[in-house]
Amino acid sequence: MKFSISKLEIFPPLQQVVGVVERKQTHEVMNNLLFEIEPDYLQLTGTDNEVELRTRIPMISSESGKTTIPARKLFDICRSLHDDARLDFDIDGDKAKVKCGKSRFTLATLPVEEFPIIDDLTDAVEVSIPQNQLELAIKRTSFAMAQQDVRYYLNGLLLQISEGELCCVSTDGHRLALHRTPADVETSESVSSIIPRKAINELARLIGSDDSRISLRLTSNHLQVSLGSLQMTSKLIDGKFPDYESVIPLDSNNIALVDREQLKQALSRSAILANETYKGVRLTLEKSVLGIQTNNPRHEEAEDELEIDYKGDPIEIGFNVVYLLDALNAIDSETAELNLRDNTSSMVIHPGDSKQSTYVVMPMKL
Repeated sequence: MKFSISKLEIFPPLQQVVGVVERKQTHEVMNNLLFEIEPDYLQLTGTDNEVELRTRIPMISSESGKTTIPARKLFDICRSLHDDARLDFDIDGDKAKVKCGKSRFTLATLPVEEFPIIDDLTDAVEVSIPQNQLELAIKRTSFAMAQQDVRYYLNGLLLQISEGELCCVSTDGHRLALHRTPADVETSESVSSIIPRKAINELARLIGSDDSRISLRLTSNHLQVSLGSLQMTSKLIDGKFPDYESVIPLDSNNIALVDREQLKQALSRSAILANETYKGVRLTLEKSVLGIQTNNPRHEEAEDELEIDYKGDPIEIGFNVVYLLDALNAIDSETAELNLRDNTSSMVIHPGDSKQSTYVVMPMKL
């Protein structure tokens, strides 16, 4: 089986799908990409058995066939070639020979039958949504997903879509991020799914910030996203997401309005001398003043103070400074609104100009 293709044709699609291939796989064949050659296209598929990326490249070929080729090695070969290079492939048995000018490469292939493929989705709910609305929702919430938590349903992001609204929620049990917004959604029924961390990270890498529409297909077990010639299919997390509404304090009467950038800078400075393990920061809210203080076991201390718009009760409370900075980095408004009920309750953070995004950070003892 032979075919020829230019670097400019194959490298961008190869770059898209190779990201899903883990460097350490349980099955050797998943280190490879599936190549499917037809008379008018070349289809590339990569998978880690949880997330599958598939893209189709228009191409004229006199032959058809399938093979699997080592993903990272082929990617590195293509990357090393000059942009106007042309690659000639000759696949015979368990070898794939790649020729480019005077350069020759021989790669070991593996049987196509061993390569895992996610079956076509049946009885899927189809949703069409602008890319920029989904991109913003993921950006505002994905950082709070858990990592390898035994509560497996926290290792992903809850996606809820209904007519006219998009909602994304993530939590690791210590903080929560929620973004709910009116959205130009086309769907006849509501859907709710927990999407795994890796699929969310791949989706964030692939989608753009323009208003072109992308297609989402959801079943009880899978999510499939189509972006032009690229298709991502992911298994969903089977579990019940926590009742996130119940952990958001609704009666926080102590509200502070603060310059977001100034608060970020003050917290970042103070974090330098925070305890390296617990990253604790003590906040003191008094009339028009926010005090920030950190220390560590070496008796090093940092103190800072900001002028804020605050007329509530005096409060002294501790938080993980990293969680506060993550929330402030996720929003882009000039001001941030800090809501506190008392010195034992979680803090609720909103952008100063909107309630679309909500961040909840649990307090910690210092």
